[in-house]
Amino acid sequence: MTTNSTEIDYQQVILRCKDLFLKKNRDYGTAWRILRLPSITDQIYIKAQRIRTLQETGVSKVGEGIEPEFVGIVNYCVMALIQMELARKTDSTLDIAVDELEHLYDEQIGRVTELLFAKNHDYGEAWREMRVSSMTDIILMKLLRTKQIEDNQGNTLVSEGVDANYMDMINYAVFCLIKLSEA
Repeated sequence: MTTNSTEIDYQQVILRCKDLFLKKNRDYGTAWRILRLPSITDQIYIKAQRIRTLQETGVSKVGEGIEPEFVGIVNYCVMALIQMELARKTDSTLDIAVDELEHLYDEQIGRVTELLFAKNHDYGEAWREMRVSSMTDIILMKLLRTKQIEDNQGNTLVSEGVDANYMDMINYAVFCLIKLSEA
C-alpha cells in the first residue's frame, strides 16, 4: 500500500464519519456541547471498551458490530477537540449553526490529518501490519492517559496534552475502519 492509497482510504472513512456526525446533528442538535471533556472521554471509553468486549467474546447482544463504535470514537474525539477550541475562545454557546459546525469539524480533522501524514511518513505505515485488536488496546491506553491528565487538571511534566491523545485516537480508529473494510 502507498501513502496515496492511505490518503484516499482515510478521506473515505472521514467522509463516512462526518456524514453521520452531521445527520446526528440534524436529529439532536449540538446537545453534546453540554458535556465537559471528562464526560466525552468517558463516552469514548465506553465505545472502546465495547469494541474490546466484542473482540474478545465475538458476541453482540444489541446487534451492532464494532465498526459503528469506531465511527463513534472518531466523532466523539472531534467533539472533544471542538469543545477545547471553543473553550479557548471562551465560547459557551450550546447551539452551533450547521455550516459553522461543519467548518469546525473540517478544521479539527484537518489538524488530525496533518498529524497522521507526518507520523505515517516517519513510521512507514506500520499500522497496516498491526492487528485491529492491538489498535483497540492502544486507544484504550490513550483513554487511560487522557483520564489521568484530566484528573491532574491538564498538568503534565513531559507528556503531550489531551488534544494529542484525542488526535491519536481518531487516527487509530480510522486505521481500524480502513483495515476492517479491507478484510
